[in-house]
Amino acid sequence: MHTDENSHATHLMHVSSRRTLLGVFAALVLLTLITVAVAGAASDAWEIWIALGIASAKTFLVAIYFMHLKYDNPFHAILLVAAVGFVALFLGLTLADAQSCFPQVEQYLQQER
Repeated sequence: MHTDENSHATHLMHVSSRRTLLGVFAALVLLTLITVAVAGAASDAWEIWIALGIASAKTFLVAIYFMHLKYDNPFHAILLVAAVGFVALFLGLTLADAQSCFPQVEQYLQQER
């Protein structure tokens, strides 16, 4: 650890335990298997929302443990949550708009056949 006279520690070392990393890896594999299972079984209306929810959970696991956000400045976690929140908002609005137009698209596709 390196310190200056007038500042706090500039760099702190941390190591996640092997058990923690293997647990996160197992959770990521399990979530991937759930995604694959849901893709074949879910209805079309909910499939995208379930997939986005699982992908978000996987994103946070990777960011927290493999990108070491858990041990970083808490402000960076706030930035991540805000960024993901904005992405979710934009995707949600886009999907809601697409879903509201879906009956018209279906009608158009039926006319083309």
